[in-house]
Amino acid sequence: MACASGKPGRNCPRCPRLVAFRNAWRKREPAWFNAPVPSFGPVGARLLIVGLAPGLRGANRTGRPFTGDYAGDLLYATLEEFGFAHGRYAARPDDGLTLSDCRITNAVRCAPPQNKPTPQEIATCRDFLAATIEEMRKLRAVVALGRIAHDTVTAALTNGARRSDYPFRHGSARKMGAVTLFDSYHCSRLNTSTGVLTPKMFRDVFARVRKHLDAQ
Repeated sequence: MACASGKPGRNCPRCPRLVAFRNAWRKREPAWFNAPVPSFGPVGARLLIVGLAPGLRGANRTGRPFTGDYAGDLLYATLEEFGFAHGRYAARPDDGLTLSDCRITNAVRCAPPQNKPTPQEIATCRDFLAATIEEMRKLRAVVALGRIAHDTVTAALTNGARRSDYPFRHGSARKMGAVTLFDSYHCSRLNTSTGVLTPKMFRDVFARVRKHLDAQ
């Protein structure tokens, strides 16, 4: 359950389907992390990246967002290119990689079956996203990876505004109070292998983010 800091505990009971899935994998792979995955990076960062949910054999296994699956390869290489990551990403949480002025989290903190959280699970976990945003006092930019991340970030920033008022569009940037929301297609293998998202398209988003923050 949630602790005083607004973070889910290791045995968060809020979503029964995700709890059952988590418990099944704890029995199957007891050495894996198999718990709500915490945010990665400094609380004082000006940039927050929001993904969908931990990959079963990625963050759910390693305990660090986007670590251990294909999406992390592109994400961390791009962050390093634009000065948001330092060190060598080796797809494991003890690789020594650090983030600079950047933090990474997920819309849903627990791995869902088939990587598909339900609308209720997304809404239930939004409290933790809102708490993450609230504690980042210097936050100036959010990158939403995919439509679901975009929708839940928008809801957290606007106290539940209508989704149709803030449509998702790759490459868009929208000022929402003190924060500018940047949209990108998710850096999943499916999107990159089909050409929905190319490395250049992804880098272009972070080039805009870098320019935005440098102008602050």
